[in-house]
Amino acid sequence: MLDLVTPESVGLDSGQLARVHEHLGKRYIEPDKIPGSITLVARRGQACYLDIQGQRDIERATPMTEDSILRIYSMSKPITSLAMMTLHERGMFSLDDPVHRFIPAWRDLRVWSAGSLPLFQTEPTQRPMTIRDLFMHTSGLTYDFLRATNIDYAYRKLQVGLVRPDYTLQTMIDELGQLPLEFSPGERWNYSLSTDVLGYLVEVISGQSLPEYLRSVIFEPLGMNDTHFEIPADKVGRFASCYTRNLNKGMDLSDDGQNSEYANRSFYSGGGGLVSTAADYYRFCRMLLGGGTVDGARIIGSRTLAFMTRNHLPGGADLSEFATGGFSESEYEGVGFGLGFANTLDPVRNGHPSSVGSFYWGGLASTLFWVDPVEELVVIFMTQLIPSRTFNFRGQLENIIYGALK
Repeated sequence: MLDLVTPESVGLDSGQLARVHEHLGKRYIEPDKIPGSITLVARRGQACYLDIQGQRDIERATPMTEDSILRIYSMSKPITSLAMMTLHERGMFSLDDPVHRFIPAWRDLRVWSAGSLPLFQTEPTQRPMTIRDLFMHTSGLTYDFLRATNIDYAYRKLQVGLVRPDYTLQTMIDELGQLPLEFSPGERWNYSLSTDVLGYLVEVISGQSLPEYLRSVIFEPLGMNDTHFEIPADKVGRFASCYTRNLNKGMDLSDDGQNSEYANRSFYSGGGGLVSTAADYYRFCRMLLGGGTVDGARIIGSRTLAFMTRNHLPGGADLSEFATGGFSESEYEGVGFGLGFANTLDPVRNGHPSSVGSFYWGGLASTLFWVDPVEELVVIFMTQLIPSRTFNFRGQLENIIYGALK
């Protein structure tokens, strides 16, 4: 269980933080817009506010608890990206290495020019896809759910990157190698399966499976004992159910926590496959705030982490200038993107009061986190409602929580 200090002891106003509970309760829990929520606020390395409301399983009337395990979806991406950069620190790859150095079958990837599955017209890429492109989502890959192009239609038709029996990372790599890219690598930012490919590269470069590498390099050193790709049998009772917003603005059950698709998996999605707890993810965030080290456990170097969380978009652009498509786990205005993290470039353009240099991401079921090194602040929010853009939890929580700074 988390040890909490008073908000005042770390420079926050408890009365203002209490508005988190009031806001989420009255606006979302009581009207049955989300099943339940966990909000954790920490400053200067100490947790000072924990709000738990609602249910983790509506059908069974099971309350949300501190040890509830939830799907974090794309909050897996920073973890996988960090794991990959631990291999970078060992000199095992360079960011500008072509991906085909490690996936030879991808040497001759091509770019869509016309047509649809199975009759595509394609042209050569302007340059090879690099590992940096995978970190930054400038690879030319896409997601099936974006519903914007003939390529993401092909992903949906072929179920590329979707969990099913006997599906593996190798299967995904083979499928992607047969499909054209949306654009030539480096030309644009597009949310995609890029981080899943990074997870595959972790396996190729390390010689370990992705679950084994994450466990030995990140989870065990940090004590993240409830973070997994599959829900262990002895933890099913703590696993939350997941819900989808329906056309009547209600919630439909999409994955029953007690009979879940997460119980038996062969596809380890580094881009969206992990489950975790608020306390586990807080350990990860404490390490991020600590420059790669926490409680004597060094996961990654401080300079490497600072490099990852800077804006890497060309010319210092923000996502509104460089992104294509309308979906991500972040706003676009005043937001840059680094190696696995979005970062705040201009709070005024972004419209919320976080500090320049804050970095963050979120997940499909409306989970989110951010780390603000200037204010030494960590915030984690957990619920289980798909899609993540249904409500602007990040903006609302930023407004309330930054208002508590003294």
